Amino acid sequence: MSMQESVMMAEEPMIVKYVEKNRTGIETTTLSRYAIGYVLHGTQYIYDGDKRRCVGRGEVVYLGIGRHYIESLPEGQQPFEQILFYYTQADLQRVLAHLNVTYRLKITNSHSCENCRNSSLVVAEASTALRTFFQNTNNYLRECNFHRDETAENIKMTELVYLIASQEDGCIKNRVLCSVDAVQETFEQVIYDHVFKPVPIEVLAEKTHRSLTSFKKEFRRHFRIPPHKWYVQQRLRHSRLLLISTTKSISEIGNECTFPNTSHYIKLFKRAYHMTPAAYRQRNPGALDAFDALGEVEEPMVKRAE
Repeated sequence: MSMQESVMMAEEPMIVKYVEKNRTGIETTTLSRYAIGYVLHGTQYIYDGDKRRCVGRGEVVYLGIGRHYIESLPEGQQPFEQILFYYTQADLQRVLAHLNVTYRLKITNSHSCENCRNSSLVVAEASTALRTFFQNTNNYLRECNFHRDETAENIKMTELVYLIASQEDGCIKNRVLCSVDAVQETFEQVIYDHVFKPVPIEVLAEKTHRSLTSFKKEFRRHFRIPPHKWYVQQRLRHSRLLLISTTKSISEIGNECTFPNTSHYIKLFKRAYHMTPAAYRQRNPGALDAFDALGEVEEPMVKRAE
């Protein structure tokens, strides 16, 4: 089962084992729930903006709601294996309330750093307790003990949250606990749902129940840049992935990434990456490190089309 399939279907379980026997290249995954993953075997690359993050065996990864670009690599003759826990803000609130009421767990979270502040991707080495937890979970999954068993899933989710919440403050703990904010989840969900929809920011403000001024201020707080600039970034980055992983034409890619005017798309792409889409495709013919090739770039600030 692919990661994307496991989150797009409402009836899918909270706990999934993701297995990839062959190297399939970069895949686009849109998460409608938060995810905590642990790599059992192999290596995973996650393309975070202009950087490629590596998730190795024994490491934990937090993925926020939204679009992610992921490549999973088997190790020798053994397939890539990863366990993923998917949860909503409501799931996390319920678990934290249970831990507080039943076990009087006092949770602290004073951590803050550039690596995890407002980030939708965090990678960290798993503690001994977390490694043991995921290995035991793998045994349960192997024996199909979680198949359509909501109680068993909730027990394991509670155990995972306890192990994360009771450890020393750090990036993974910070991002997981921050996702309990219902207002933030609703705001971010609306933003990510409209990355490839040509919706004016006035409409987005309405959908998040904010005035236009309040929406722009909140957007900057979450993403550090103005709405239109952020949307252009996301669309150009996605187009860049399509250029190196598909045979679609430049116009098809531009249209798919909400740039119906091909010449305008080429102009924006060249302004951001100092070369045309065609030149970028020629320079990076499926290269694994394509996202690293250009390094950090300043995305273009353009006026919003009326």
